[in-house]
Amino acid sequence: MHKIVKIVLIVLGAIGAILWFQLPDKNVPVGEAVENGAMNFMFIITYLLLAIAVLFSLVFALKNLFSNPESLKKSLFVIIGFALVVILSYALSNGADGTVEAMASRNVATTESVVKNIGAGLNVFFILVIIAVVAMAWGGIKKMSNK
Repeated sequence: MHKIVKIVLIVLGAIGAILWFQLPDKNVPVGEAVENGAMNFMFIITYLLLAIAVLFSLVFALKNLFSNPESLKKSLFVIIGFALVVILSYALSNGADGTVEAMASRNVATTESVVKNIGAGLNVFFILVIIAVVAMAWGGIKKMSNK
């Protein structure tokens, strides 16, 4: 398996090098450069490699997760905690705060549900930042008290 992966990576590297030399010159207009086949194939290779990396990362992470029941239990607690943070954030967000009218005055079409979703995302971010800061502070305090 390791030899097959090496061969595939060498072939993809060679294809990428060939495509690199077929990229358009910097003097080519942008509209024409975007239509270049070499650039499109390089993006396809990039997306393919990204998909393979994500797939293998997920497979090995799930394999390790299910091989140890204790880590599965901890992961389940983390997932449930994150779901609770998302639900709390969505409940705290408000779409009727005048943002829709302000965006309409700037010719940006939006709805209350979009504003509510953005607010929920910001709330999730802020809550997770607070949790991370508290966890780091708690760890530091605990480490200092053990010495």
